[in-house]
Amino acid sequence: MNVKEAINKRRSLRSLDPVEITDELIDDLAESASLAPSCFNNQPWKYVFVHDDDKLDQVFDTLSDGNEWAHNASMVIGVVAKREDDCNIKEREYYLFDTGLATSMIMLRATELGLVAHAIAGYSEKKAKNVLSIPDEYRLITLVIVGKHSDEIKDILSDKQAKDEKRRPPRKDKNEYVFHNEFKNI
Repeated sequence: MNVKEAINKRRSLRSLDPVEITDELIDDLAESASLAPSCFNNQPWKYVFVHDDDKLDQVFDTLSDGNEWAHNASMVIGVVAKREDDCNIKEREYYLFDTGLATSMIMLRATELGLVAHAIAGYSEKKAKNVLSIPDEYRLITLVIVGKHSDEIKDILSDKQAKDEKRRPPRKDKNEYVFHNEFKNI
């Protein structure tokens, strides 16, 4: 699979089946993140790969309503960074951008390996940081839910979530976000 194929195939799917999590898989995903670009090569990202059943259950307890589907995940990746570990040029703080780039590398590599890697915002950062022993000075930017896509749509999904499993949700028209030579506030 080439990069374009991985980009086209990547989806935020929710119907998950178990997949074996190995040290080799974690190393592979981590290596993909390590190759991402970052400001002055600071590489501010840190990842907590959670795959122990008891710890997964604790992470699942931090999720918001609507993310019950994630309880079928075989692994959750905590995406962590702090402002001071990356470039801060005037008002521009790069740590979130750079960590996002590295996380997208993990997600694309997971896609290439036939896995679903679905980043979510629906969790209590405070509770999840406590479960994962993340110090206060760090941000838990997102949780990435990892599993194998199920051939059948799980009953736990809402009607909208089930509909989105069947087809890719619509994308914005390029005219809404692509501008030539100057920004236009449309």
